[in-house]
Amino acid sequence: MNETMTNGGVLITGAAGFIGSALLRELAGGHDGPVTALDLREVPAAQRLAGVAYEHGDIRDPALQGVIARVKPRTVVHLASVVAVGGDDRRDYEIDVLGTRNVLEACLAAGVGHLIVTSSGAAYGYHADNPVPLRESDPLRGNEDFPYARNKREVEEMLARWRVDHPQLLQTVFRPCTVLGPTTRNQITALFERGVVTGLSGTATPFSLIADSDVVAALAQAVRGGKAGIYNLAGDGTLSLREIAQLNGKPFVPIPPALMKSALWLLHALGLTRLTPQNVKFIQYRPVLDNARLKSEFGYAPKLDARAVFTRYRDGRPERTS
Repeated sequence: MNETMTNGGVLITGAAGFIGSALLRELAGGHDGPVTALDLREVPAAQRLAGVAYEHGDIRDPALQGVIARVKPRTVVHLASVVAVGGDDRRDYEIDVLGTRNVLEACLAAGVGHLIVTSSGAAYGYHADNPVPLRESDPLRGNEDFPYARNKREVEEMLARWRVDHPQLLQTVFRPCTVLGPTTRNQITALFERGVVTGLSGTATPFSLIADSDVVAALAQAVRGGKAGIYNLAGDGTLSLREIAQLNGKPFVPIPPALMKSALWLLHALGLTRLTPQNVKFIQYRPVLDNARLKSEFGYAPKLDARAVFTRYRDGRPERTS
């Protein structure tokens, strides 16, 4: 890890990622004090922002404590996490759960005053009896057979224990729904971009959506305002998978859940997909997030609702603008 020296200000983990790099651009050169960017990926010199100190490191590495002790940020924004299912459950657990524990321990040792964490709406789990919409007071039941959701639940359980044991470290925890921007490419957008969008019969599959720009604005407000608490991060309204297909100009074909499970079992057995029959619940029981607390208590109202989020994503894709 590098030997750059800064004092106060903000340190961002996962700073080279999709949201991290956008947050850096928002904070760099402003009135938020020194900004330190930490990531496992080395940022080329030509892409580095003026006024930002760059650190190369792994949140799982015990050396992280030395970096945060040296930088002495007043605020740490913890964005480093597994964004998509990686196929290596142990590695994903080490990054999400053990990495977060290492960040917490480093913050405590360095006397950091405020920790901002992006969790996920997946922490609520994918269940047939989930309340609609889900509020921050609803139980976290991230599915045991879905490592991403389980890991997010475990991270939040750990954060809850630290709020009790170490109240001097203020926490702001965001639970984003599906985040979309013009350059987003992941397992969710793959559902939207197939030649034929396949869904499940008997379920509308409502997607809560939030624009990447709204995520960055909420994070920046947390940095500047220091508002502690737990907040769902979602735009107003939802879009069903059928509506998404229509907006994207794609045909929509609903498939019975039992047939989808059988197909995934066969494809998984043949090594043609990482998905298993258990992943059907990922489409069947989408968490719908309530954003009332975000607006009333945190004080941020997303600029774009679900339809506007998707339209911005669709119209801003490189193939649409080239």
